[in-house]
Amino acid sequence: NIPLETGAARVRTELLQTMREAGEIPAEITTQVAGATSKLEKTREALLGNFTLAILIAYFLLVAVFSHWGYPLLIMTTVPIGISGGIVGLWLVNAVGATLPLFGREPLTQPLDVITMLGFLILIGTVVNNPILLVDRSVKNIKERGMVVAEAITEATQVRLRPVLMSTLTTLCGLSPLVFLPGAGTELYRGLGAIVLCGLLVSSLVTLLVLPALLRLVFESSGKGG
Repeated sequence: NIPLETGAARVRTELLQTMREAGEIPAEITTQVAGATSKLEKTREALLGNFTLAILIAYFLLVAVFSHWGYPLLIMTTVPIGISGGIVGLWLVNAVGATLPLFGREPLTQPLDVITMLGFLILIGTVVNNPILLVDRSVKNIKERGMVVAEAITEATQVRLRPVLMSTLTTLCGLSPLVFLPGAGTELYRGLGAIVLCGLLVSSLVTLLVLPALLRLVFESSGKGG
């Protein structure tokens, strides 16, 4: 009734370490926790490689779409911000779930298991959607409509505000029951939902509040107008 990672950690600390300190396991004997635990570690290593590959694919795809090496970098800045938001979301789930029972259920915690880690992979494809809208509109305003930088970014933010809010709110509302109203069996995917929900929320706020200023700084420094 406990996650695999927790069980392996208890074996290492409460069992093996205690036996070594008590002298039941001699110092010249080495121990290794294997079986399902070793498979879990290999899966985590594979996920790390997949995460790096997903970032590279997303970046080069954006380069092909924009025909520019710099604009995709602006968009990809939301990925680490979204990941930070996901980590905070998982921490909040554990902080609240461990102290407050929900609807008569026992308090629970959400470990950083393999399924939960998949939430970070999902974030790569979701947090970049809103910045794409803003950057694409700003670039078109400057190149095709001849606007100055400040006017182009302001117009792009105003026009894209509604679709950004719509896509963000629908995703948040769809994930909220999984995170805030867990039922039987949903504990398996609750951490994934919390990471995607909080990561998308934080990245959307950054897209609307920080990205326009960053866009103006980059455009003006590259000599695209006043």
